[in-house]
Amino acid sequence: MKAIVISAPGGPEVLHLREVGDPELRDEDVLINVAAAALNRADTFRRKGSHPPPPAGASPYLGIECSGTILAAGKNVSRWKIGDQVCALLNGGGYAEKVAVPATQVLPIPPGVSLEDAASLPEVACTVWSTVFMINQLSAGETFLVHGGSSGIGTFAIQIAKYQGAKVFVTAGSEEKLAVCKDLGADVCINYKTEDFVVRVKQETEGKGVDVILDHIGAAYFQRNLDSLNVGGRLLLISMMCGAVTEVNLSCLLARCLTVKASRLRYRSPENKAAIVNEVEKNVWPAIITGKITPVVYKSFPLSEAAEAHRLMESSKHIGKILLVP
Repeated sequence: MKAIVISAPGGPEVLHLREVGDPELRDEDVLINVAAAALNRADTFRRKGSHPPPPAGASPYLGIECSGTILAAGKNVSRWKIGDQVCALLNGGGYAEKVAVPATQVLPIPPGVSLEDAASLPEVACTVWSTVFMINQLSAGETFLVHGGSSGIGTFAIQIAKYQGAKVFVTAGSEEKLAVCKDLGADVCINYKTEDFVVRVKQETEGKGVDVILDHIGAAYFQRNLDSLNVGGRLLLISMMCGAVTEVNLSCLLARCLTVKASRLRYRSPENKAAIVNEVEKNVWPAIITGKITPVVYKSFPLSEAAEAHRLMESSKHIGKILLVP
């Protein structure tokens, strides 16, 4: 089969389409003929060499979510059969023509969603549901701020938070992106280039702040995020795009009983990933099936143009997800 390989840590130019061996199919796995794989920021970090290598047994290739058709199933797999159309949360390997994945990390294609577009769902659904709802327990009537509202994570988080009855605040860097966020259901849209999100959040909440924040910025926003939280507020960090080291005033944590947590889906145990996928199918898939949540796909590239796809992602000019199609 063909897959994208990294010749050496570096820029998008280090990505090359090469002939490689087929993935090994274990007894608990299914083998998927990939219809599409979605890009994630984690892929760009790993390409640069700033992410640790995958855990033992994981695919050496990029790609943490895909959609496709099952080609084979291990002897311990009972739910899935050859020919089933599915999408999956991967341990790597999506940037390829075939990928093996534990059957417990596979989801059915929601009715009404194309096989290709379904590749955009597993990682964002599992990340947002596990962090915002399973960990931080955002509930109806609460206020929720997601930074990068026009990103893959952001566009999904807006929709599921609204579906669950929260008031949604977003930040983004252009009026075009904010307009998309508003169309998806965001209640308060903040252009971080022209206004201070802390000030705007306080204005919109009568000085209280929001209940939950989902952040991928890291150090550059850490203190400002704390300043934007309500009493009992919860900050969830899922990445560090703008720095890992900062100085923080701890007094606000104590004064307002704030909680700070961090989570990264990739390094969870197989059992934990299986539990998350199960919860996503029960709680998120019904919203997709009824049209309350729709995939937001910006552009698809042939697998051979993975470098161009990475360049687009790192330009941050896109809205929603970027796909690779073998």
